[in-house]
Amino acid sequence: MWRKSGFGLVLWLVVCLPLQAADVLTQRNIGMELARDIASEAVLACRRKGYQVSAVVVDRSATVRAALRDDLAARFTLQIAEEKANAAILSGTDTGTFARNRKAIVPQLNEVDGIMILRGGVPVETGGYRIGAVGVSGAPGGDLDEACARAALDKLEERLEFAE
Repeated sequence: MWRKSGFGLVLWLVVCLPLQAADVLTQRNIGMELARDIASEAVLACRRKGYQVSAVVVDRSATVRAALRDDLAARFTLQIAEEKANAAILSGTDTGTFARNRKAIVPQLNEVDGIMILRGGVPVETGGYRIGAVGVSGAPGGDLDEACARAALDKLEERLEFAE
């Protein structure tokens, strides 16, 4: 009898305990130094190709952690880069993929304050967790913005792989 009721109790605990909300949450988020370095590497990657851009890195809740505008990049590129990063947080994928997958609602989503569905926003992930996103704006095409964002993440791949 104990065996059966003990198993039932264990089964109940396994099924029901995860359904209860925690009073305190622990989450992974991007740190200032990593955010700064991603923004810098993205701007430098575009600069090497002759593009003047801005790069904005946001954390997992879409709060700006780092923003960098190259010397001759238009000031509007900061806003666009931030809104691309926000869209990557919203979608959990790069903004080009998001636009292709949700093209029917992109016009409506572009009306949401703080979101711009254009290529150039890429999630930042480590250990299976999305810890932020980077948005780049100012190159002559979103594919080029995205390439600079990915170049930055590739350059910092080892830090992301072993991030605590």
